Amino acid sequence: MSAFRILAAMALATVATTACAGRPAVPLDKAAIQPFVVERDLAGKTVGEGSFSAINGTNRSFTAYLDGSWDGDTLTLVEDFEYDDGEIDKKIWRLTKLENGEYSGTREDVVGTARGFMDGDAFRLEYTVVLPSEDGGKGMTVKFRDVLVRQSDGVIINEATVGKWGFRVGKVDLTITPVTE
Repeated sequence: MSAFRILAAMALATVATTACAGRPAVPLDKAAIQPFVVERDLAGKTVGEGSFSAINGTNRSFTAYLDGSWDGDTLTLVEDFEYDDGEIDKKIWRLTKLENGEYSGTREDVVGTARGFMDGDAFRLEYTVVLPSEDGGKGMTVKFRDVLVRQSDGVIINEATVGKWGFRVGKVDLTITPVTE
């Protein structure tokens, strides 16, 4: 194999590796965030404004109305989504705190169990989902890697990468604010 081909293969491998669906970096300036506490920061009523974008050109904005309750062991988080195209959806997370401080989570569309854990002041949640197909077929299995941080003003920033076979195929950006009644 020529030196050019070896160099080209190495360059391609580098590009492919940097495009992989690894964990997203913790967003924002570290001075602007406070430690994330699942049972505090996701409990109560909040509203999120967000968007989903994919490499195939799909872009969807949405509003998420969230209502979380903590029972001492498990956070139940009801998510009511309204998409800009009129679609509505409802999901219910159940995040149980484990003895080691991590969280085990379930949701209707999650394959197996989600894993939640602290990463410095940020909370990370990793899980696999089967996205429904538009024609009612099998759907596509993808992996979500969320990172949530709490800003000093109480606003939560949630950024997620969406991956398939180790490559990033989409992302979600969501800004969650407490509802004042």
